Formats: sequence, C-alpha cells, structure tokens
Amino acid sequence: ADAVVPVPADWVSHARPGDRVHLIDGRDASRKVRVIACEQGGFWAEARHTAYIETGTELTLRRVDLGQDTETSRSARIGELPPIEIPIMLRVGDTLILHRDPRPGAPAVRDVHGRIVEPAHISCTLPQVFADVRVGEPIRIDDGKIEGIVRSVSGDEMQVEITLAKPGGTKLRGDKGINFPESDLETGALTPKDLADLDFVAQHADMVALSFVNNPEDVLQLHEELRARDGGDIGVILKIETKRAFQRLPWLLLAAMRGYPVGVMIARGDLAVECGWERLAEVQEEILWLCEAAHVPVFWATQVLEGLAKKGLPSRAEITDAAMSVRAECVMLNKGPYINRAVHTLDHILRRMQEHQVKKGATLRNLTLAGDL
Repeated sequence: ADAVVPVPADWVSHARPGDRVHLIDGRDASRKVRVIACEQGGFWAEARHTAYIETGTELTLRRVDLGQDTETSRSARIGELPPIEIPIMLRVGDTLILHRDPRPGAPAVRDVHGRIVEPAHISCTLPQVFADVRVGEPIRIDDGKIEGIVRSVSGDEMQVEITLAKPGGTKLRGDKGINFPESDLETGALTPKDLADLDFVAQHADMVALSFVNNPEDVLQLHEELRARDGGDIGVILKIETKRAFQRLPWLLLAAMRGYPVGVMIARGDLAVECGWERLAEVQEEILWLCEAAHVPVFWATQVLEGLAKKGLPSRAEITDAAMSVRAECVMLNKGPYINRAVHTLDHILRRMQEHQVKKGATLRNLTLAGDL
C-alpha cells in the first residue's frame, strides 16, 4: 500500500467493494476514495486525486443501493498517525533563523495575503558558532543548494537572509550540513561525544577519520587520546573539508605523520561548498601534490559514480571523474541500489587507467587502438 491509515475496527467491518469514503482533507479539499477490496481487519481503497490527511480527519463511508434508491453512511475518524518531516521552503529574500536551542525547525508562517509574519527557523547543532560568526559573513546549507548572508547574530540566535535558491524555492529537510566558509570558527575537532566514542574505536577499529579538522592541535589531541586508550597503532585519516584545513594542510600533515599509519581524504562535497565549486578542481590537485610529496596516501571521496550507484546509469562527467581518481590510493563509493555495478565499473576503469597514470605522472604507455577495445 502507498499509505496505511488506522481507523476503528467496527467501522472497517461495514465496508464493501464499491463503497465510497468521503473526506475533507488538510487543505479543505473534498475527496472521495473508492473501496476496491476487503480483507480481514481492513480494506483496500483507491483515490484519483491527492489527499492530505492527518490525525483526526473525519471519514464517511457511504453506500448507495440503486435498487432501493437508498444511501447509508457511517463516520469515523483517523487514529494517531506518525509524524512526518515537513520540508522548509526557502526563496531568495526570505529570512531564516538559526537558533541555539534544539527545538525542531518549522517553515515560515504566512498571513492570508501570503506575507511572512514569522520566519522559518532551524536548530544549529554546533552552538559554538554563535560566538564566532560575524554579520555579513556567508552561510551555505545542504551542500551549497541554499546560500545566505548573516544579517544579525547573538548568543542564542542568528538571522540569515537567503541569497541563493531555486527560482521557485528550495526545500530544506532535516540533518543537512551548514557551512560558514568565511567564518573563523574556534571549534575543536573532537567533541565530548567524539571522546566517548573513542573508547569503542580504540578497541574495535582499524582507523578513525577526523572530520572537520582545522588545526594541527586537533591531530595531536587525537593521537594523545588514542594512546591513552592503547590505540596508538590505529590509522588516522584527515578529512580535508574546510578552507582552513586546506590552507593549513602542510602543518596538518606534519602533525599527523608523528603517528602511523596516516592518510588524507579529499572530502569534495564540503570542500566544494567551502572553497567554491569553480575552485574544487584546483584545490584537489594541490592536495594531491602535497600528499605525494609527503608520501601520504589519499582517499578520493564524494559522489564518485553517484548516478551509476543510485540510478544504474553514469554520466560522462562521472566516468571522467572516476578515471581521474586513479591518482589517489583509495576511492570511496557511496551506497545505492546499483552499488555492485558501480564497484565493477570503477574496477574496470582503474585497471585501465593505472597503466596510463601513476600519481601525478603520466606513464606514456602505448595507446590502445579502437579496434582492440
């Protein structure tokens, strides 16, 4: 079923195929649903138009007996429905409030004329940013799909003016990333939760990835915490996903190489948002150069063969991107229903490309003629 609706059992027992269920939905639209089959404890019904229902919506089961020219009806109300996420629609010029307290976000409230009387608001899970972000600095949300400018900020709340969204508005859902590319955030890489998680990591993991690392001190702290838990031999992966991490990469590498093993992940999603999409190609090249000079292996990550893994068909740009990843030591694929096909395709591409390229150097091998493909 596309949807399962809880209703009283005695009401269901009166339903017969051909009956109609009448209702006024959540948008005050009149809707009819036709009963097509009955089963023990429920019935199947089919609607021709979209209906928005909620807990307490009244349903009226009606049956017309043409032979006797009569109509019978019985009413019931929908039981408790599980809550669903309502996306927040943001348009250029809208105001978005980021608040420190963890209450759920909500879309803007508008009056009968469509004017916003209460702006949309969301919670920011990193409360330290309210002390470091300044008025006039940019903010990017959901991998840069939404952009804005900070108009005011206090210890508990930040007001953002939306400057980039789709022409008809962009939907913002929960658990999306927030980037402050121009802000000097004095936040440590290890949170209290991270320190608690390291107890498990030290006992069971082979490597740990340090997200949003910005300072060499973050790396040294991680080494110290791992040694304190007898995990000094666990590999450390530096996830380079901010502009500050890229600018300080030489010092981050020197700090990381005090331990072994060590690697670097080019987290291209957040890195593109932080540095700008047009700069990503240049930035990932410089990371490859620095890591090659330091003899540190590189993880090539984010959206490799994404279309193939999720939809079963790659784009030409994805194939070229996968071929370029041969210069790294490891390539990360994201999950998807066609992940097996993506793994085989990536393996095929890399086996061929490794004969043409070793790290940043071309091998100048004999070209394969088209007839040999």
